[in-house]
Amino acid sequence: MSSPNLRLFLAAPVPEGQLAWVAEQTEALGPLWPGARWVPTENQHVTLKFLGSTAPDLLDAVAARCRQIATAHAPSTLRLSDLGAFPNPRRARVLWVGLDDPAGLLASLAAALDGSLKPLGFASEGRTFTPHLTLARFKTPLRLNDLPPLGDPPAAFRLGGFDLWRSHLGRAGARYERLVHFALGGARAAPAGASP
Repeated sequence: MSSPNLRLFLAAPVPEGQLAWVAEQTEALGPLWPGARWVPTENQHVTLKFLGSTAPDLLDAVAARCRQIATAHAPSTLRLSDLGAFPNPRRARVLWVGLDDPAGLLASLAAALDGSLKPLGFASEGRTFTPHLTLARFKTPLRLNDLPPLGDPPAAFRLGGFDLWRSHLGRAGARYERLVHFALGGARAAPAGASP
């Protein structure tokens, strides 16, 4: 009997201090949209590629390709940016905060992962990559033409790797389990218990 498939995604972490700043800046927005489903701070990350339902026997191949991509990219600095919405502010279903990425590291990682994992059967992304943290989702689209500006963001932070995550879905929402950390710049992949 084969093992059940795993729901997986690849994401870049954002430091807790940066996430706390976002939570502080957006706290007053909650009452404006009572129907919004807000993403808990501990579940916020920059998704690089959603793999979806994945057979366990593909894990080693996925990790090997991710390791190659991590080795080929150097760490870089990022900075939190402004609020935005998908698909657009006139008909928003998702509220997010963007990231300034002068070196284009996140887009490069996303494109490399997309191309490298396609031969394993993972579908290519059909939309342009926008580096962001998802803050809230709206069941009914909202008009958010005048999104409030955030305050001065904290200092830029260094991104030194990305992670392979498993998503456990339940009645209380999603719970994420980090499976592997891939350090940029040539360091080997670390198991979930290791320090990034």
